[in-house]
Amino acid sequence: MKEYFAPSELIINEDGSVFHLHLKPEQLADKVILVGDPGRVALVASHFDTKECEVESREFKTITGSYKGKRITVTSTGIGCDNIDIVMNELDALANIDFGTRYEKENLKSLEIVRIGTCGGLQPYTPVGTFICSEISVGFDGLLNFYEGRNAVCDLPLERALLNHLGWTGNMCAPAPYAIHADSEMVERIAAKDMVRGITVACGGFFGPQGRKLRIPLADPHQNEKIESFEYQGRRITNFEMESSALAGLARLQGHKATTVCLVIANRVAKEANTGYKNQIDDLIKSVLERI
Repeated sequence: MKEYFAPSELIINEDGSVFHLHLKPEQLADKVILVGDPGRVALVASHFDTKECEVESREFKTITGSYKGKRITVTSTGIGCDNIDIVMNELDALANIDFGTRYEKENLKSLEIVRIGTCGGLQPYTPVGTFICSEISVGFDGLLNFYEGRNAVCDLPLERALLNHLGWTGNMCAPAPYAIHADSEMVERIAAKDMVRGITVACGGFFGPQGRKLRIPLADPHQNEKIESFEYQGRRITNFEMESSALAGLARLQGHKATTVCLVIANRVAKEANTGYKNQIDDLIKSVLERI
């Protein structure tokens, strides 16, 4: 028997749109591009041949249109895994719950989702300007730990190896990381031959969680060194960002296909950064539009 979702669990606005995104089911395409910055939605949509709708609420801006015959929705999420939790659950509801009856649909839909973002490189071979596709994401945010089935979809041996390497085993104040593989077919198609395929750590903040020290001392001043030196089955952690783990984990639990691609705009090893990256992010956008 299909499950019923009460108004307290799935909030639908008076106009029939979902609570935060303000999207209606018919406005969502099966191919979805996520960006953090609401301003980047227009940049992605500038390449569309046609535009169907444009909806904006808080940090969530959406444009649905077509690119070379492909119907695509681009949505901004804002920053952080907590926002990804909102966006992914509402996108899944739009695709797989009947808003009229509040019951799960008979035929479930699998969305294709690619997040395009920026990140910090953690290895000498990921300098500023590198495109990285998150083949594996490690969440320091803890989000997936609130959902049943996380152990079935996560890479538990990798999690244990990283906990031991960081010295977090038995530390009640340390995060409980989860490691999740992105959809392999999506990675193969989106990364192609011109992106580094890496392990990405999604952090619960931009400063302390990523080893940045301003006026508050860090709990572990050597955390970044440990992360940079971690190796598992010949792989190293390539970059820091703040959303990929929640996207990959929730997509896997919901039955969607997802991965994250990022442009390196700072390299923590070389201590370099580039804020004038608009042309390069547009190149990454065009690659994703061609391959999604």
